[in-house]
Amino acid sequence: MGTEHRDPVTGRMTTGHEWNGIEELNTPVPRFVLFFLAVTTLFAIIYWIFMPAWPLFSTYTKGILGFDQREVVTRQVQEAAAARAGWMDKIANKSFAEIAGDEALMRHVRETGPTLFADNCAVCHGVKGTGGPGFPNLTAGAWLWGGDPETIAQTIRAGINSTDGGTRVSQMLAFGRDGILTSDQVNSVAAYVRSLSGQPLNASEQARLPAGKEVFKANCVSCHGENGKGIRDVGAPDLTDPHWIYGGDAQSVYTTIYGGRQGHMPHWQGRLSPADIKLLTLYVGTLGQDGSLGKDGSLGKDASLGKDASLGQDASLAEDASLGKNGTGGGGKP
Repeated sequence: MGTEHRDPVTGRMTTGHEWNGIEELNTPVPRFVLFFLAVTTLFAIIYWIFMPAWPLFSTYTKGILGFDQREVVTRQVQEAAAARAGWMDKIANKSFAEIAGDEALMRHVRETGPTLFADNCAVCHGVKGTGGPGFPNLTAGAWLWGGDPETIAQTIRAGINSTDGGTRVSQMLAFGRDGILTSDQVNSVAAYVRSLSGQPLNASEQARLPAGKEVFKANCVSCHGENGKGIRDVGAPDLTDPHWIYGGDAQSVYTTIYGGRQGHMPHWQGRLSPADIKLLTLYVGTLGQDGSLGKDGSLGKDASLGKDASLGQDASLAEDASLGKNGTGGGGKP
């Protein structure tokens, strides 16, 4: 028969083991812990009986209540779609000017637009549409192809240099890499291009201006025009404004001219509904200089949707394609 060992201080039983004069108390599990375990075990058993719980080979136990969270979500999605159907149908069927004159519809544009923009556009253009390195700022009003709503909507639908049959195609040649211009000529025309937007030039750049102007006349005016203000029909940007997507410093402009640019914006036709594309066009218009869409259907003070113009995941609607300010491939500033 075992001998009981009790701690002389607490009076509790010990385990009977001793390590270097230290004994371990044989303390029972607290009753509240046992009670908690009993309650949670009972709850689990009841839950298994009433709710879906155990996976089987090709199905699962449905439970007495037959509750299905997927059915709840599906019903909620259907209810949300039904609630949106009325005003979304109006947006789909009305012109931009009619929508702009309907304050109730514009309220829906302002309320729904941020979510639509965040889900599809913010990854490139930022949550507020201010863009970033290589991606245009949509709040400045600098547009390659035009800032009217129909033009912007077409760019969203078909993209820039995308795989869509109606895409806008624009590309800036790699004048240096392809041997069209020498490195010295690229430096000269880069200095001249920077002078068009009023940037301060150092003495070396000032000395290159006459030669750069001649290179510009021979190689750039067909897209950017003699005055450098761009030609929208070919998606060539205005080189005289201060908006640059790849940077307007000497090295960035040199890199753009030397290696060329070809921006890409995916087409959203087929991924977004026509109503969503129209709503997105209208919302981007509120990001413009005065944050409003005119009642005549124009977008902001300059009839544009935003600074540099793009709505896709990886590039731009705006100056996104040539020597121009915003970008790449035939029309954007470097």
